[in-house]
Amino acid sequence: MALWRALALGCVALFVAWTGTGVGGQKKKEMVLSEKVGQLMEWASKRSVIRLNGDKFRRLVKAPPRNYSVIVMFTALQPHRQCVVCKQADEEYQILANSWRYSTAFTNRVFFATVDFDEGSDVFQMLNMNSAPTFINFPPKGKPRRGDTYELQVRGFAAEQLARWVADRTDVNIRVIRPPNYAGPLMLGLLLAVIGGLVYLRRSNLDFLHNKTGWSFVALCFVLAMTSGQMWNHIRGPPYAHKNPHSGQVNYIHGSSQAQFVAETHIVLLFNAGVTLGMVLLHEAATCDMEVGKRKLMCVAGIGLVVLFFSWLLSIFRSKYHGYPYSFLLS
Repeated sequence: MALWRALALGCVALFVAWTGTGVGGQKKKEMVLSEKVGQLMEWASKRSVIRLNGDKFRRLVKAPPRNYSVIVMFTALQPHRQCVVCKQADEEYQILANSWRYSTAFTNRVFFATVDFDEGSDVFQMLNMNSAPTFINFPPKGKPRRGDTYELQVRGFAAEQLARWVADRTDVNIRVIRPPNYAGPLMLGLLLAVIGGLVYLRRSNLDFLHNKTGWSFVALCFVLAMTSGQMWNHIRGPPYAHKNPHSGQVNYIHGSSQAQFVAETHIVLLFNAGVTLGMVLLHEAATCDMEVGKRKLMCVAGIGLVVLFFSWLLSIFRSKYHGYPYSFLLS
């Protein structure tokens, strides 16, 4: 009887010790989580984008427990890195973080942070990351999934596009508020003032308004701008070009058919203009009343422009649509 009583008391003691350990561990986790959230909230109150080094990243982003998401921009902003895209993306990222930090819906569910290569190269190595800028969402539980890495080359780095991605990954909707920019209205006002001044100075002779060549030139410039992808740039906000931070190689043509760089649209606009100029020269050579020698020269120049620039256009098309079998002069 004494033996059974001793066994029972031992089981009770073990159960009490086990439950006590569980409760103590839970309280410890809550204390650690509270300290993390408090630290992040303190830093976020000073600056919307929290700067992290390797130690801070491992403690606040990688290590559990965590009940918040952290959007991290991995970048290389130091001048000697010469990452122009990083600076442009950082400006949009700051706009997004400020819009969230100073909104009435701000909570501790999402924090925005950045890791610079020169301050956290060990983090880049740990994540096997070899390009910048890169945006990754670290969810409250588990590791980032495939969709938690932002498709920068496809979506661009405009704050509005980043906000949509954040909403998809965290269910937190951020209304992007940009600082006022008066450059556009000022330029439009200046243009209208110049046009109005020209019309006023020539108010006695407005025949130039009926000039078909002038209006054709204006319409042609508008068509070239639109067909080169300027509207896509305005909506998506892609980078001007991409520079590999390791090799230093700059790419002006995006390798995918689903995206483009700003420089790429300028190149396409130039090539389309070259083809158009060649067609105009061919038309003039066939219809004008010049000497035969000059007409032949215009014809040869027109054919040369069309062949050369159309070949370059096809080469760009082949580089974006892999497997496209056709080419013209240039492979």
